[in-house]
Amino acid sequence: MQYTHVGRSGLEVSRLALGMMSFGDRSQRAWHLDLDQARPVVRRAAEAGVTAYDTADVYDRGVSEEVTGRLLREAFSSREDYVLSTKVYYPMSEAPGDRGLSRRHILASIDASLRRLGTDHVDLYYVHRWDHDTPVEETMEALDTVVRAGKARYVGASSMYAWQFAKAQHVAERNGWHRFVAMQNHYHLAYREEEREMLPLCLDQGVGVLPYSPLARGLLTGTRTRGGGGSTTRSGNDPAAGTLCSDADFDVVDALTEVAREIGRPPAQVALAWLLGRPGVVAPVVGVTKPRHLEDAVSSLDVVLGDEECERLEAAYVPHTVVGPE
Repeated sequence: MQYTHVGRSGLEVSRLALGMMSFGDRSQRAWHLDLDQARPVVRRAAEAGVTAYDTADVYDRGVSEEVTGRLLREAFSSREDYVLSTKVYYPMSEAPGDRGLSRRHILASIDASLRRLGTDHVDLYYVHRWDHDTPVEETMEALDTVVRAGKARYVGASSMYAWQFAKAQHVAERNGWHRFVAMQNHYHLAYREEEREMLPLCLDQGVGVLPYSPLARGLLTGTRTRGGGGSTTRSGNDPAAGTLCSDADFDVVDALTEVAREIGRPPAQVALAWLLGRPGVVAPVVGVTKPRHLEDAVSSLDVVLGDEECERLEAAYVPHTVVGPE
């Protein structure tokens, strides 16, 4: 395993982060794993040297946090041996106010997350999306309160426009509050719009990039087909996937498959290796439901791509509509 710092912060993480969204309540999604099914995957990740684990309160309405907390306590002898992140924004109930990034919701949500996780702090607390209804000053002050209370060591953001991220950072700096050290965004071989503004902004500001869905929900592993459908449980039961890729993306898949075949590696390893080589990328957040998926991810750290191979992987890309805070 390789390790690096999150941007210019002192937070050190493995170069792969394990996404815990797939672990929780199997009744919510056919491809989710319950506690017992997830245990060998998390144990193997720990054995492989993965120290970064990412979840969110909204994943299976808190069940993912409960499973995450228990499995990490089993897999590690000390709380200081792993880096734990969770997120806040989405509603956890139908109650008025139980959503967004208001001070009320943030302070209540961090306490609820810590109870479910079974810990007194998270290492990284993300805002899951941008809140159009709450002043950014209120949000950043509340996050600063969370850090100063010792309930989170650092704060990060996910999926917003670059101008929104810059505004939040400016507000925090102007008031002496803690700034975001991490951006968890939508970025992979088949979606590269973050290269326009967000990645240059993060590089300039010393913010670490931890992309989610680095294999495009299975698209870059070859489990999806042109015109819809797929060969795995998730690819056949993931309605959001159809809105995140187009037929043109399969030209990228074709190029990926060809390069992977030539160098004797699975497409997943090559796609992750390309992403790991992008400027500013700290650790892709990989979601796995089988031990072999984890082995592919770890093996990608050993794949070295040449300039010509990267050019071929990138040549088929067609620009997309920018995915912002929604």
